[in-house]
Amino acid sequence: MADDYSLLGFETRAIHAGQTPDPRTGAVIVPIYQTSTYAQDGVGGTREGDYEYSRTANPTRTALEVALAALEGARHGLAYASGMAASDVLLRATLRPGDHLVLGNDAYGGTFRLIDKVLSLWGVEHTVADLGNIAEVRAAIRPETKLIWCESPTNPMLGIADIAALAEVAHGAGARLVVDNTFATPYLQNPLSLGADVVLHSTTKYLGGHSDVVGGAILTNEDELREQLFYLRNAAGAVPGPFDAWLTLRGIKTLALRMERHSDNAELIARMLLKHPKVERVYYPGLPEHPGHEVASKQMRRFGGMISFTHVDGEQAALEAASKTKLFILAESLGGIESLIEHPGRMTHASTAGSTLEVPDNLLRLSVGIEDGSDLVADLAQALG
Repeated sequence: MADDYSLLGFETRAIHAGQTPDPRTGAVIVPIYQTSTYAQDGVGGTREGDYEYSRTANPTRTALEVALAALEGARHGLAYASGMAASDVLLRATLRPGDHLVLGNDAYGGTFRLIDKVLSLWGVEHTVADLGNIAEVRAAIRPETKLIWCESPTNPMLGIADIAALAEVAHGAGARLVVDNTFATPYLQNPLSLGADVVLHSTTKYLGGHSDVVGGAILTNEDELREQLFYLRNAAGAVPGPFDAWLTLRGIKTLALRMERHSDNAELIARMLLKHPKVERVYYPGLPEHPGHEVASKQMRRFGGMISFTHVDGEQAALEAASKTKLFILAESLGGIESLIEHPGRMTHASTAGSTLEVPDNLLRLSVGIEDGSDLVADLAQALG
């Protein structure tokens, strides 16, 4: 899909890939094809794009998929109703009962819940490993391993994995490397170019960017896998509506500009938190002190808008600080234009309690927005006291 756009800059692809003016009316913006079905030219005579029923295909969704593929440098892009819908389809398309996958020891709580509580009932096993430790990953591989599931940066501890090194390990074992690129976005990092086989996004986050749409996406260069993913999506029905696809497509147009501002503000805040007496530790790959900083510097353009930190006075103090912010909104999710604060242990990662993925109870996670950076710094400073 992305071949026609591969020589263009990122910002150009974000605005033009899959988004040529409508040939009938000249509309500059892709129309919202708010239809469930399509007239056929005789029985079985579907028109361009196999448009017969919008669960199977929709022109607005197609435009989004072309744009996403172009941004990740992929041949194929598929959009889904949510990031978890994309994860579910990918796992069911690539795993069978008796198969095994390696999961990072820091991962989104919803991903862990799906693998640990749902796929385990289907006979799929998993091993948790520190993906930043290649020797530990190698030790976790079994003959029946089919996937290594990676986040980099991770959610919520902002860990960094060497994607190229993981790809080598996966391929040496006859497995695929899947990279959830939600935190980094295609603007900051392109895992396929580093050797990954599949890239996954919750487009709800930075790609949509305005906290007004839920969606997911899978990008790959594998033709056969694309057909399997397409078939399962159509069979199970986890598709985004045309308006959701249109909102995500709109958000993508400003992704580069927003990610620069997210990164600017996050760097300001990380430096402030490092010096604050109430902060025990700051987790941000842009800091030279971060153990993954060197790897992140090689595989990322910048370091993004996500920061986590622990409160020196424990869980209750962390909860109180989260309740005192005025600009940072206490809410789950991330990647929108507005800044958010949350307590992962009681919110997004509650499902990891008691497991090897359990997060510190004094941890707070920030999704740094695009407001005035000095205002955000002042807001956190007053909340911490």
